Amino acid sequence: MADLPRMAARDWYRTRRLADDVTFIDEPHIREFYRCNIWHVRGRDRDMLVDSGMGVVSLRTHVPLVTERALTAVASHTHFDHIGCHHEFADRCVHAAEADILANPTRTAILADPYVTDDIFTALPPEPYASATYAVKAAPATRILEDGDVIDLGDRTFEVIHTPGHSPGGIALYEKATRILFSGDIVYDGPLIEDTYHANANAYVASMKRLYDLPVSIVHGGHFPSYGPLRHRAIIGDWLRAKGAL
Repeated sequence: MADLPRMAARDWYRTRRLADDVTFIDEPHIREFYRCNIWHVRGRDRDMLVDSGMGVVSLRTHVPLVTERALTAVASHTHFDHIGCHHEFADRCVHAAEADILANPTRTAILADPYVTDDIFTALPPEPYASATYAVKAAPATRILEDGDVIDLGDRTFEVIHTPGHSPGGIALYEKATRILFSGDIVYDGPLIEDTYHANANAYVASMKRLYDLPVSIVHGGHFPSYGPLRHRAIIGDWLRAKGAL
C-alpha cells in the first residue's frame, strides 16, 4: 500500500444534524466497514452520546457539540471503534457484561488485534498516531447497565435492551415515544459480524428475534446508514431465515 496522507485533527470528524435532536458524527477517513457511527442526542436536562469512535483524535476538542451541556456517554459495546473517546467524559455507561473491558481495554479484548492496521484508513490520523501502538485509554464506568434500565435525559427516556450475540454486553437503546432505536452492532444495514472471539450464535439469534417485532420509526446502527421499519424487518427476517430460525 502506498503511504497514506495524514489528516489534520480539525478535519478528522464530520457531523450532520438529523431529525428528533439527533446528530450523526463519524470519522470519514476510516473505511466504511470499520467506521463507527457516533450518535449525539439532545435532551432537556442533559445529552446522550452513543459510542465515541476510535479515539485517535479528541472528540471533545474537535466536536464542540459534545461539550455544550451535561452528557452521558453510553457504550453500545466495547470494541475499539466504539469506545475510543469514552475516557473524555465524566459520566460513562456500559452493560455489566463488558464493564471490565471498558475499565481495562486491552488490544485483544477490544478487537484492536487483529483489526487495527493502516489498511482500515483512507488517510491516517495526525502524528504521532501509529497503528502498531494504537491503544484505548481506560474509562471505568460510572454506571453499570442492565436490561430494562433507562437513560433519562429529562424530557426523553431510552430503554436499555440487552442484545448479546455480537458481544456479551451489547445493548440497543429504544425511545418508545419516538420509536427511535440505536441498535449498536447487533443489527445494521451492512455485513454483520458474528465470528469475534466473544460472539455467541445462540444469543445472536435470541437478540435478533427480540428486535424483529419492535415497533421502530428509524434505526440508527453502529455502522452504515440509518433505515426505516420495513428495512428493519427485512434485514432481521432475512438473517433469521438464513439461520433456519424464522
